[in-house]
Amino acid sequence: MKFTCTRENLKQALDIVSSLAGKHAHLPILSNVLIQAQETKVEFISTNLEVAIKTLVRAKVEQPGSFTVPAKTLTDFVHLLEQENVDVLSEGNELILQSGNSNTKIKGTPAEEYPVLPDVEEQHGYVVDSFTLKDGLQKTAIAVAKNEIRPELAGVYWRFWSERYDGLLLAATDSYRLAETKVPLLQGGDKDVSCIVPARVVYEAIRLLSGVVSSEEKQVRIFVSENQMALRYGPFEMSARLIQGRYPDYAQIIPTSFKTTATVSINALVTKIKAASLFTTTGINAVSFDLNVSEKTIGVSSASTQTGEHSSELEVDIKGEENSILLNHRYVLDGLQHMDLEQAEFCVNSSDAPCLFQPLGNQNYLYIVMPIRQ
Repeated sequence: MKFTCTRENLKQALDIVSSLAGKHAHLPILSNVLIQAQETKVEFISTNLEVAIKTLVRAKVEQPGSFTVPAKTLTDFVHLLEQENVDVLSEGNELILQSGNSNTKIKGTPAEEYPVLPDVEEQHGYVVDSFTLKDGLQKTAIAVAKNEIRPELAGVYWRFWSERYDGLLLAATDSYRLAETKVPLLQGGDKDVSCIVPARVVYEAIRLLSGVVSSEEKQVRIFVSENQMALRYGPFEMSARLIQGRYPDYAQIIPTSFKTTATVSINALVTKIKAASLFTTTGINAVSFDLNVSEKTIGVSSASTQTGEHSSELEVDIKGEENSILLNHRYVLDGLQHMDLEQAEFCVNSSDAPCLFQPLGNQNYLYIVMPIRQ
């Protein structure tokens, strides 16, 4: 294998694929990146057997071939190179990099030992704007369950062209809160196709969509099959196994009406909650919200036997009935800090029913928090 490419192209490719290649005690070769030089292109591949990432590099290929080397060593070294062009060739069990007056040999492993990646089935195809998808995933993933006691809750639910929305619905819940985002589809396929994408795959997608430099490409192609999903964007393709199982019918817990609705400044409410959070009992994180319609205020208070107590009031536009609710401040802050607008609606029915936070005037995102039972 022998090819020449620019340092910048090589660095970008390694930044895309190297994060997947961690330490794997049972299969050490998974800490390597696979380099495949073909006649007109060079492909860099990494996998942890659940997720795989491929990216193409423009290069002048003199001799096709393939080889694998430790991803971290190669990535760290390429970041230190100063010359524009890099010659890459494999000899025996080494990868040789020549750049300017620098000559480096990195020990590697034959490509034949690297796991064979299954081809992506292009069963159901869709197209979405890259920024909108990344934003939707960031807003939704905050509510994914952190453990895998119920495996289906350890991922983000994707549903295409459903009766609830003509587009892509993203949802996540850990049973204590629920986040749902509506993402418009630019084009695509079959109706009412759904899948559950593992949280770690979603975070990897967010990282790739945030980091890839692609001025021309603004669209992500999504392919869904029975047990696999693939995303193609710019120079990379990511494929991943899906979580098998049935996602709960979460729509039934979304209230359709509320007894009390307040319009609040998101920044002001976040500041009040952060102050109250200093005086909560660890592990419970309970902050009380008293919605006072006659005074047009929300009281935010907390108390702890260890640290003391705190209360403050926030002037708001509010209508409906007097109400109060006890909420986990971490859950509330997670939702509010992912809202882009200045104001949000805070909607409550009672102290033992789920409440809703939604950016004012934006129906594409909702965030529901279950109350702490008193």
